[in-house]
Amino acid sequence: MKTLIVGGTGLTGAHAALHLRAAGHTVTLQSRAAPTVECLRDFAHLPGSYIDDSLSVETLRGFDQLVFAAGADIRQLPPGEDDAAFFQRVNTEAIPRFFQRARDAGIARAVYIGTYYPQVVPARIEDNAYVRSRHLADVGLRALNSDSFNVCSLNAPFILGHVPGIALPHLEVLVQYAAGRLAGIPLVAPAGGVNHISSQSMSEAIAGALERGVGGKAYLVGDQNLSWKAYLEMYFEAVGNPIDLQVTTDEHPLFPDIILYAGRNALIEYEPDNGELGYSRNNVKATIAELVRAYL
Repeated sequence: MKTLIVGGTGLTGAHAALHLRAAGHTVTLQSRAAPTVECLRDFAHLPGSYIDDSLSVETLRGFDQLVFAAGADIRQLPPGEDDAAFFQRVNTEAIPRFFQRARDAGIARAVYIGTYYPQVVPARIEDNAYVRSRHLADVGLRALNSDSFNVCSLNAPFILGHVPGIALPHLEVLVQYAAGRLAGIPLVAPAGGVNHISSQSMSEAIAGALERGVGGKAYLVGDQNLSWKAYLEMYFEAVGNPIDLQVTTDEHPLFPDIILYAGRNALIEYEPDNGELGYSRNNVKATIAELVRAYL
């Protein structure tokens, strides 16, 4: 299968590329700039952006399958730009428009990597521009599903993983925190918790969706429901510094309110969809150990 991965140089896309190639797919990475990390340099690369329509129908012809792992979040919000207008443009409008071009190019199966917020805290669809944009993008692209264009979404929680050479500051800082290298940050855990999933589980879910995913379905994927206390203590244990963290209801400097769309101290727990996807579970602890080996 000739598989195109949009967002192929980010964590989720790159890990999926390596996983799918090992399973026999002929993988092309799509991103604005060619990959520079060693493990991705020998992949075919398609430059361009789904946002500005530089990826035309003709450009997309010849691919059998599509994985889209490039939706915008707050990290891509340009300074000074209105967040509602930005997310409307790059998510709500641009993503379904790109999937329509993929359909018109003859791609047979497509998987969209979304976020779990519209399904686990649907009230935020109405009052949060980012969550609303992701919800509307998901609804819009799944509406394109047909007998000739099988498209489904995998709506994921916090994803953690490691691909050599890809910088992940938000995960590296947790390793440094557990190793005692961040002076001035108190040794406490936020109240509440969320579901987490490893890149390994995500890549397996993507492979399962490409092979067996039900067209038009929004899968709520995930691995382990963990309190922030339990999650952080896994890092401390992995660096050889086990600790019983106190829990605080105050804003935590490593988990600021701006990234917690369910709200500070919220507890999000659910049993993930798996069924036809067939991905492995309970990989979070091993992934944290991998991160520690990489960053220490």
